Amino acid sequence: MPEYKSDFIQTLVARGYLHQCTNLEALDARAADGSITAYVGYDATADSLHIGNLVSIMMLHWLQKTGHQPIVLMGGGTTKVGDPSGKDTTRQILTDEEIAANISSIRQTFDSFVNFGSGTTDAILVNNAEWLDPLKYIPMLRNVGRHFTINWMLTYDSVKLRLEREQPMTFLEFNYMILQAYDFVELAQKHDCVLQMGGSDQWGNIINGIDLGRRVAEKELFGLTTPLITTASGAKMGKTAEGAVWLKADRFAPYDYWQFWRNTEDADVGRFLRLFTDLPLEEVKRLEALEGAEINDAKKILANAATNLLHGADTAKQAAETAQKTFEAGVTADGLPTTELPTEELEAGIALFALMARAGLAATNSEARRLIKGGGARINDTLVNNETHEVGTDAINSDGVIKLSAGKKRHALIRPI
Repeated sequence: MPEYKSDFIQTLVARGYLHQCTNLEALDARAADGSITAYVGYDATADSLHIGNLVSIMMLHWLQKTGHQPIVLMGGGTTKVGDPSGKDTTRQILTDEEIAANISSIRQTFDSFVNFGSGTTDAILVNNAEWLDPLKYIPMLRNVGRHFTINWMLTYDSVKLRLEREQPMTFLEFNYMILQAYDFVELAQKHDCVLQMGGSDQWGNIINGIDLGRRVAEKELFGLTTPLITTASGAKMGKTAEGAVWLKADRFAPYDYWQFWRNTEDADVGRFLRLFTDLPLEEVKRLEALEGAEINDAKKILANAATNLLHGADTAKQAAETAQKTFEAGVTADGLPTTELPTEELEAGIALFALMARAGLAATNSEARRLIKGGGARINDTLVNNETHEVGTDAINSDGVIKLSAGKKRHALIRPI
């Protein structure tokens, strides 16, 4: 592996974050010479980011830890347009109030990974609505749009795939790449930001920003992307039977988050320890060398470290204790995801498939039915394969709850109220 001068690039390479970089040698020299400022952009289409955003969040984490300044760019303006990258359909249009609420909610996640403040390496959160909302459209097209050719824009996968599939792409979305490039130039001029980071699907958009910076601001800017993260079996990272793994506790329970990491495939343990925790690399090497039953210890350490970063040490400890009680001691643990249910509903009786879906153990009633028919459902650790089995108050156990299980690894509690 080449010798890098800066701690930042050394860290990104050693931990597996680096996929492409526009001029790695020059960027490495800049980062070695002094503090640089870099950003990642996030659109506010929901009130939470998900695990697919975690690699770029961790890059901001390491950027700050190695002595540089992170910018979290929230797309208050671009969310109104919608990034067509990787999308087959037009995004839902959100109101200004919804976007503002989403940004406020997402900000809380970043507090777990970077330190905000007014120091030279303290993170700042910027909203691109600050400069996009006041833009006058015709002057914008004259000054910025003339640097983009339709021929070039039509070569983008985000555009090409939609056209090939004969799926509509609005002119509003078509402007997204221009606005993202403009963001980079604004951040370069306002905050001396020299680097944009993102996933590999953003490479073309990042190159546009670098080119625009050279043309209109005569600035040397850099771009860096991460590889697409898949599991050893080829599955897309972060997809579960219940849907996305959200980073907000009320969207995806901390216990489920801990369990998600605990269920990592053996072959992924070392890679995920590098990417999603800040454990020292020497410790990672030791853990990934474990074999047989001992690899489960490494998975628990991965789950603890990843949950600690996002939700804090106390929550990670509680999740680990809950898992230990549930799986190793065979008892009902209070830390399991809990759904409250009026006692009157239980007195009337509720079908097991409906209860499994309400408890979050299946995304839909149909999925719950399939799970039960396949022998994957248990009530208080007892197998039940009749999806219409009525669950009533007689199922409440000695702890005052009903424990539902989907397979061997996912559990939830129903608490009568």
